[in-house]
Amino acid sequence: MTAAERSSPQTERLPPLPIRAMGKAASAVVTRAPVLWPVIRGATRRFWERSAAGWDERIEPDRPEHLAPLGGALDRVDGEPERILELGTGTGSGALLLARRYPHADVVGVDISEAMVRSARAKVPTELRGRVRFAAADAGELPFEDASFDLVAQLNLPAYFDETVRVLSPGGHLIVASSLGPATPYYTSDRLLRRGFERRGLETVATGPAGGGTYFVALRPARGERSG
Repeated sequence: MTAAERSSPQTERLPPLPIRAMGKAASAVVTRAPVLWPVIRGATRRFWERSAAGWDERIEPDRPEHLAPLGGALDRVDGEPERILELGTGTGSGALLLARRYPHADVVGVDISEAMVRSARAKVPTELRGRVRFAAADAGELPFEDASFDLVAQLNLPAYFDETVRVLSPGGHLIVASSLGPATPYYTSDRLLRRGFERRGLETVATGPAGGGTYFVALRPARGERSG
């Protein structure tokens, strides 16, 4: 790491090492051994319940640099999705960005923490209340029907391959974004994302840097079609 990188605003916001280690371990379980997710789900929920108080003050998730990888990924999405799901929404910053980016879309943000969801609901401005809603839900067992969404996005969350693909409609896009790139606690490498989603029928559209983070975009081809 260069001296400039050590002193950058993003680097200064790195979570403590124990939290980064916990996040990477959880990501490994979710992506490589999802059958074990129920074993750590309760502890994960309790951690985020405790973290919800003061989350916005500590992390400032509305910062442009925090959201830049999600915005960069949206630049690579064709069309105008009308049904959008954000996984791991936290206090809702990503869901609100999505609603403003797509003014005709209905947006649902879900998070494993009820406390986070309560904070997210309190942040919705009046002009978005008819199109944005939040719910507590486990990304490993989503309470939605198959093919319910045209766009599924997540920022700083492990990749729940099976459930993400299940709720994504044919012709829909998937986004996995990380605010701090490989330093993000819940980071999943492009190689593993590509392999995991392509094995489930998605096609990689784009990967790249944005702000101080990274993004991955994939497409679920329309039935009977292949992209490109």
